[in-house]
Amino acid sequence: MSVKTIVIGLGNPILGDDGVGWQIAQQAQQRSDFPPDIEVDLLALGGISLMERLIGYEKAILIDSLVTHQNPIGSVLCFPLSQLPNQALGHMGSSHDTTLQNALQVGRDLGAQLPDEITIVAVEAQEVFDFSEQLSPEIAAAVPKAVQTVINLLGG
Repeated sequence: MSVKTIVIGLGNPILGDDGVGWQIAQQAQQRSDFPPDIEVDLLALGGISLMERLIGYEKAILIDSLVTHQNPIGSVLCFPLSQLPNQALGHMGSSHDTTLQNALQVGRDLGAQLPDEITIVAVEAQEVFDFSEQLSPEIAAAVPKAVQTVINLLGG
């Protein structure tokens, strides 16, 4: 029996490297060996809205850019949501909302069926807010490794 899984690319595709999550999710889905029963979505939001999108799934993979200043630009990171270094980083949190962790707790308290397993696949980036539909060379070079990481997490 398959586990009901969602893969979500987070980011904004017109803000340069912030769009890497979308590109990774799309490329993973385009792979011919990608499991057909896995849902893929592209979102530019976090917090409560992201939590609501996770309702009904047993497993989730969230793909995003991350700025930790602790890894070389273009590093591909993979870890459980519980190990997110700073809960307000990336699209997991929002200055107008709450962190995904807080939103998940609220959802569970209200009885929502939320994934027990949430994995983050992130690419270390610089804080860039330039309008561009292109990824920087370091971030673009990380995309194939990140796509493979997602496929490996799905058992591919």
